[in-house]
Amino acid sequence: MADDAAVDLKNFIRDVPDFPKPGILFKDITPLLASPEAFNAAITRIAEHYRDRGIQLVAGIESRGFLFAAALALKLGAGVIPVRKKGKLPYKTISLSYDLEYGSDAVEVHEDAAPNGEKVLLVDDLIATGGTAAASAELLEKAGAQVVSVCFLVELAFLNGRDKLAGRDVHSLLVY
Repeated sequence: MADDAAVDLKNFIRDVPDFPKPGILFKDITPLLASPEAFNAAITRIAEHYRDRGIQLVAGIESRGFLFAAALALKLGAGVIPVRKKGKLPYKTISLSYDLEYGSDAVEVHEDAAPNGEKVLLVDDLIATGGTAAASAELLEKAGAQVVSVCFLVELAFLNGRDKLAGRDVHSLLVY
């Protein structure tokens, strides 16, 4: 494997013009996921950032956040919480609805996801407008978690998603 510090992660983010609709430049992370060196470098860098923060659980936002949450949890010696779309979890849940640009959505976790105030790192692959991340952090706190930080592989800074997470510790590896 290559030296983690030597891997330029931006070389593994593919720009896809006009997806999912005309005028959008989509940041595709699948080349990074397909490269063991790049994926390992990304996970290692994030884990090092949080190594001494006492993280007990890593919450991943559906669906690409699950990939990062599981790998980070292994590196940090933590458990995993899936933050899912409404109706996808089998046990008793709590949910939170939030507004989108056109309409609304909801996220859910099991009601016993963090019953003892565990320190939780919330992670997703990308932050755009920040609505899902903000709702997920609020939901985790409603479940009893102490959300230590919110982390992303990619941040689209021009969309100001970080503003919806005001007052929270936010960390992004790649900022566009």
